[in-house]
Amino acid sequence: MEKVWLKHYPTGVPSEIDPREYRSLVDLLQESFQKYSSHRAFVCMDKALTYGEVDRLSRQLGAWLQSRGLAPQSRVALMMPNILQYPVALAAVLRAGYIVVNVNPLYTPRELEHQLKDSGAEAIIILENFATTLQKVLDKTPIRHVVVASMGDLLGGVKGMLVNFVVRNVKKMVPAWSLPGSTRFNTAVAEGKNLSLKPVELKPDDIAFLQYTGGTTGVSKGATLLHRNVVSNVLQSEAWMQPSLRKGAPIDQVIHIAALPMYHIFALTVCCLLVMRSGGMALLIPNARDIGGFIRDIRKWKFHMLPAVNTLYTAMLNHPEFDTVDFSSLRVANGGGMAVQEAVARRWLERTKCPIIEGYGLSETSPSVTCNPTDSDKFSGTIGLPLPSTELELRDDDGQPVPLGQPGEICIRGPQVMAGYWKQPEETARVMYPDGFLKTGDVGVMDERGYTKIVDRKKDMILVSGFNVFPNEIEGVVVECPGVLEVAAIGVPDEHSGEVVKLFIVKRDPSLTEETVRAFCKERLTGYKRPKHIEFRSELPKTNVGKILRRELREKKTA
Repeated sequence: MEKVWLKHYPTGVPSEIDPREYRSLVDLLQESFQKYSSHRAFVCMDKALTYGEVDRLSRQLGAWLQSRGLAPQSRVALMMPNILQYPVALAAVLRAGYIVVNVNPLYTPRELEHQLKDSGAEAIIILENFATTLQKVLDKTPIRHVVVASMGDLLGGVKGMLVNFVVRNVKKMVPAWSLPGSTRFNTAVAEGKNLSLKPVELKPDDIAFLQYTGGTTGVSKGATLLHRNVVSNVLQSEAWMQPSLRKGAPIDQVIHIAALPMYHIFALTVCCLLVMRSGGMALLIPNARDIGGFIRDIRKWKFHMLPAVNTLYTAMLNHPEFDTVDFSSLRVANGGGMAVQEAVARRWLERTKCPIIEGYGLSETSPSVTCNPTDSDKFSGTIGLPLPSTELELRDDDGQPVPLGQPGEICIRGPQVMAGYWKQPEETARVMYPDGFLKTGDVGVMDERGYTKIVDRKKDMILVSGFNVFPNEIEGVVVECPGVLEVAAIGVPDEHSGEVVKLFIVKRDPSLTEETVRAFCKERLTGYKRPKHIEFRSELPKTNVGKILRRELREKKTA
């Protein structure tokens, strides 16, 4: 297929990157540690760590991990929100020659047990707030070494003790736990000071991460991401961001807001690894669901990059203190993880004067695949163009390319595509074509310029009397209805038409009625697309990244 998108690339963005620029992520990190040693790297709760400090602390923690006798390429789980200990632990595990297994801290014991057993993780670094979850399943897992962090560990003496006291005793955020034989984070770092980090010769095809899929469409599986996969995506993302950095006055240090959790692949690459590659600074937000606290944190800074998902943009816009934030320095508001709704994008542009630049990716692609030009001045409603060194094809059910303008499954080939699912060759074979293209399960349409619009996930599609109905379209319409805050659409069984549309709505205006929504839909949707059932909810089930879990809504309906 002709790469029609290359003709429409922003000025200065290369068509290819060189995945061989670094042999591993460790080479990339160590270059940044030396190059930007005195620069701030991460800030959390007003405490900054420089690149030099991250270098020293991760070296010590990495040496301690090696002293436990773990074999090369052993799996080490990280179960923490966005706190200073996360980037330190991340660098330590990689530098010691091990594989990072990112774990959602909000997992239930059942989910945690599955991931630790499936990955074969032998060590875990966990925030004490979630230690009780580990306690319940530890003896059923292969974990042999446990490092327990506290919120205030790296904040300094008095401040660290004060934060720990408040978290434990005032806010009651640390349920009682007991993990005999565990080691405190600061103890491991201190002991590592007297040890030497043994250099590890990592190769491009060594595994860097087991990144578990979010589970929005089925059982969570570990995407095997090699060092070259993630290095490639960092370089691809860096190349794509350049036009935004050239469109205003020069920036001494690019400041990123890391509100999305770094255990998620989008934030891991964009808010952590890309930040370090370019010598930027990331403001770590431990809990972005506390919108008031989040807004109070970011208004202290003149920031340039704000990656977020649609639900976070919505929550910010609806907060009474939103207009106290200075958005004058914002160069890129990057939308990913789920479809950005046009109504949200329009309100964001009106209030901040900075458009939301929507992109697209998956855990299986490290994650970024496409993005709109970062020097755009408006919201396009598409997922943009394929990144450098990325091929995108839309294919039919027989694996044949479809013509431009026709819907087909989005298929991806590029250096960022995973090696496969961890120890699941059959699952890998289901999603990989012999020619190296990955099936995404997403249905899209590409125009003559190479811009692709997602119509929806194959599994989310609703079949009404033989007509395809895509939930994203329904949700994009209904969210425009006055009084609607959030909406999710699913298909439910119907004896007459096979399936019909059901809406789950969170109200912005308590006086909103079912009749109002139906009248609104009647004006904007053809008959078979209109909802037959409407249910009002106080909230919608979401992943910790903010994706609405349609699958959970379907399961509860059919349970």
